[in-house]
Amino acid sequence: MSNKDTKQVRLPSFLEAIIPILVMVCLMVYVFGFSNEEYDAAHMPLIVATIVTCIIGVICGHSFDDMMDGIMERISATMGAILILFTVGLLVSSFMMSGTIPAVIYYGLDLLSPKLFLPVGCILVAIVGLACGSSWTATATIGIAFMTIGEGLGMNPAITAGMVISGAYVGDKFSPLSDTTNLAAGVSGTGLFDHVAAMISSTGPVFLISLIIYTIIGFNVSEAGYDPTIAGGIQQAIADHFNTNPLVLLPILVVIAVCLLRVPGLPGVLISVATGVLFAYIFQGGGSVGETFTILHYGPSIETGNEFLDEALAKGGMDNQMWTINLIILAVSFGGALERCGIVEKLFGHLKERIHSVGSLVLATMLTSIFCDAAMCDQFLGIGVPAPLYEDKYDEMGLSRNMLSRTLEDAGTLWAVMFPWTACGAYQSKTLGVNSIKFFPFAFVNLLNPIYAALTAFMGRNIFWADGSYTNLLGKTRQGKVAGAPEEAHKVAMEALRKGREDGSIPKVQA
Repeated sequence: MSNKDTKQVRLPSFLEAIIPILVMVCLMVYVFGFSNEEYDAAHMPLIVATIVTCIIGVICGHSFDDMMDGIMERISATMGAILILFTVGLLVSSFMMSGTIPAVIYYGLDLLSPKLFLPVGCILVAIVGLACGSSWTATATIGIAFMTIGEGLGMNPAITAGMVISGAYVGDKFSPLSDTTNLAAGVSGTGLFDHVAAMISSTGPVFLISLIIYTIIGFNVSEAGYDPTIAGGIQQAIADHFNTNPLVLLPILVVIAVCLLRVPGLPGVLISVATGVLFAYIFQGGGSVGETFTILHYGPSIETGNEFLDEALAKGGMDNQMWTINLIILAVSFGGALERCGIVEKLFGHLKERIHSVGSLVLATMLTSIFCDAAMCDQFLGIGVPAPLYEDKYDEMGLSRNMLSRTLEDAGTLWAVMFPWTACGAYQSKTLGVNSIKFFPFAFVNLLNPIYAALTAFMGRNIFWADGSYTNLLGKTRQGKVAGAPEEAHKVAMEALRKGREDGSIPKVQA
């Protein structure tokens, strides 16, 4: 018999529950705000916070082995993402070797101008993210290229990074191949394409608003900051060191093709890596097997003599992913300890009893998701933890389950990148070379989406109901397709919807 079976286990008190969160937040504030860059990573604060959480767990009756089981469960659930992260490092290296990313930079400098760079770039990154189903892959390939193009156009790197993030996450959210998209639909008990359709209602308008803002910023960018000799120098350096035949762009199409064919993530990335290596031998002269392995393992070492280009090309390699992988393991360990200790249940378990409107329910769901992103350091927890907490409340208000799934992604996916210590924030900061605290104010899709979703919900607009009807931005309720939901939950929601329409609290369907 285990210690867990023989010892009384209880939920932590509010003070006990908040201590690990305060420890983590205070240490993060010190590291990123007051350490004078003596130490600028989230790893050690997460280790300390995890230790504190385990101590709280033992005080509440859990054995150390039980706390470790909670940690290992979360790490095990994340191993697929970690393996893909290893291969993303290989992918970036192979696309550098093949000349694919340098070619995107080369031709991009011809096609883009300072005034149109941001809106056009955002759309192109979104297309790649949609096809790949991964914001990480989009930023690690075309995103890196746009960072260098922006540098050549005299653009503020934080603005460029914000644009890349906006486009990448729009594509990721709309893609049925995305892991977070599938996760949100799965934990909400709704259909995948029902979920995607619901997300269009919030992210679509915000995407258009963001494109307008990027266009305004572009038209107000001073041409004086644009030095054509920088762009020309980058192009010349690329031409001197790479074969820029347009055919070297084909590996990007391979990435898109394996995604459209729904090849699983890990094999799909490996196919793309093999394509990049093959094109390196065909178009760039290749090298020995040992040289190829070295580049894939440690990243490319390319010296063109152009400082902007050399910095952009110093990306990729499996070894260079270890910093981020270490952080992911520590982040999910902290999240697993919080979950096993009962801290999340203590902090949010009774919140839904105080919720009496759709707007307050949407806001509570999003705030819980953002809390899980920040405190548990993982966007998957920002989606997975709030779902079972609030799903019955959505049913009791007559809402559709794709309303729940949409709300989880509006905040849980999009705001996870804001925090430098989350897996998303760390990865994107490392990939784009800009701290997430600096680029997030310019990632308008991510920044504005939760705000837009909450405001429209409080106004009684942009709401999906259990019978498939939808209340649009004009307040008109039109009949649509019923979204997937568990049978019993759907019956509860339909009954609540009937009562709400009888007493006038829920709008009736209009012809």
